[in-house]
Amino acid sequence: MASSLDIPVCPLYISAVVLDFSKSKKNVESAEVRISSMSPTPINGWAGKAARQTFSPPMKLSLEDTLSLHVRYKTWFGNKHEDIVVEPADIFQKCNAGERQEYNMVHKKITIVVELSGNPTTEQTEQFVSSDESPELLPTTDEIFRKCPQFRILVIGKTGVGKSSLINHAFGVQNATASHDKPGEVSIDHEFTSLQNKRFVLHDSKGFEPGEKDNLKVVRDFIDRRRAMPDLKNKLHAIWLCFEIPRAGGRLLETGVEQFLTSKHKGELGNIPIIAVFTKYDTLLDRVERTLDKPSIKGLSKAAIQDLIKKHAEDKLQEVCVAPLEKFAKSAVPHVTVSTNGNHEETLTHLIKTTEELVRNHVGADASVMTSVAQRVDPGLKIKASIEVGKRKYWKALASSIPFKKRSMWDCLHVLHADIVNVWNFQDPHGYLCSPEFRTLMTNMVNELDVGPTADSNKTLSFGLTIVGTIATIVSALSGPAAPIVVPIAASVVIASWVYEVYEESRPALQRFMKYIIDLTLVLQTLVLVAGNQELSRKAIKLAVKSYHESPMSGEVHNRIQEHDRQLTLWQRANRDSLDQLVTLLESYNISAEEVSSLRGRLPDVDLLSDEPWGT
Repeated sequence: MASSLDIPVCPLYISAVVLDFSKSKKNVESAEVRISSMSPTPINGWAGKAARQTFSPPMKLSLEDTLSLHVRYKTWFGNKHEDIVVEPADIFQKCNAGERQEYNMVHKKITIVVELSGNPTTEQTEQFVSSDESPELLPTTDEIFRKCPQFRILVIGKTGVGKSSLINHAFGVQNATASHDKPGEVSIDHEFTSLQNKRFVLHDSKGFEPGEKDNLKVVRDFIDRRRAMPDLKNKLHAIWLCFEIPRAGGRLLETGVEQFLTSKHKGELGNIPIIAVFTKYDTLLDRVERTLDKPSIKGLSKAAIQDLIKKHAEDKLQEVCVAPLEKFAKSAVPHVTVSTNGNHEETLTHLIKTTEELVRNHVGADASVMTSVAQRVDPGLKIKASIEVGKRKYWKALASSIPFKKRSMWDCLHVLHADIVNVWNFQDPHGYLCSPEFRTLMTNMVNELDVGPTADSNKTLSFGLTIVGTIATIVSALSGPAAPIVVPIAASVVIASWVYEVYEESRPALQRFMKYIIDLTLVLQTLVLVAGNQELSRKAIKLAVKSYHESPMSGEVHNRIQEHDRQLTLWQRANRDSLDQLVTLLESYNISAEEVSSLRGRLPDVDLLSDEPWGT
């Protein structure tokens, strides 16, 4: 297979430019994007030593254009400026060869990321054309990200209630930028973002401090303005109203909060989902445990004591939190109790799932997909969102899908691959998960396991325990924690000859599509276990691939797909039944956030921060 493709003649479309100078000593004061004769566009979205400017509609970039960033620095001797040139030819070449959605370059320790989208005019059509008429199949996520590139959330709460910790854990970032203004100086319009997770944007409010009557008006005006904005990407998708669970005798609601909740109950704030978040649940459990009557629990098992503590905690919550909330909000504001400390991952999962469901019901399907994409708590929601995205277009008729006509199998697999990777939203600044090498690994896995049944197709293994056991075996065989991971399936050359064939309606094609989708999904779920929310390295990805490939899980998955194929009696039923089977298999292997935390505790130590080549 050629290592790169010819430069395409069709233009690219820039949806955003990111400037990260966190590793540079330069004090960047301002920057602007310049494309040929177009007017310069200032970069306005600043967050610490980084900035991000989105473009709607995306800016067209042709091969003949010039592209640069005009950066102004502040020094002791006054202002200096520099033009950082970005070569369009390099963007076209690398994006085509790697088939990525973004282009990365580093200039004097300043990282520049050019985010790309499909043609905004052709993305909106459902008409499919042949390979001769279109240069590529467009991922469904391209269209979703064009309409709604980020999950937009407003978090309201006093200083100290745990907002930053909540955001860090929910969206898998470190040191989420939050407002540190004094009470009353609310910068609610400011957009806080993170380069570690570009799929959410945060608005922060100190809430309704005593004596600050203007705060309520500021928040209500902000909500009204966002409601009036026509584009989904600019609308507010959800609000988390945060309260620290008060101690005995403490008051939960200030006057401003009571008025805010009453406004929601009366419908004055519209359909925007508002969720009351009671934080620091672990602290409440500790207080309850300290006040237990020791003689009354004598002889009880540890599990029975924990159940009793939770029962007393729920009673206390009902008294000091839920009852005051419902007095003013009635049923208009659901509540969730959370903790970011200790083994309480199920509380964050409940918050994320509640938010996603409300967004789906009151904002829209695209916004709910972005809720699932942005969150980094629950793998199950990632699988659910992948199914939602797949069903919109490419999964609906895997065996006879019109958009795959006259396409190579490699191109067909690419669009399926891109949608799944985009939904899982790992911290992957180098684009490893979209690289030809990783795609080759996944394709060769389908080909190598494309054999007869090896296990009982009616038996379902436990995904988590099976994978963790395989990881432990692989790591124990290494010469040391820093030893390279050797993947037995080639990452440089596609072994499967069918990949180069033009797609044709057939049962083998259907099987391969199903295997690829499930294999990729379960490898990414394994990667959640292995790497968590840290920046991905090729070593971490290779460990995830090797662990899934060598576990009994991969053979079981392929065997169940083949058994399903043998049971199909009417080809015309294959599409519908296969989609149902695909969804069933994906859902049967998904693991919860609680399982992820428990399973990680069983993983052996291995150095995944240091990187290594694919072919090691």
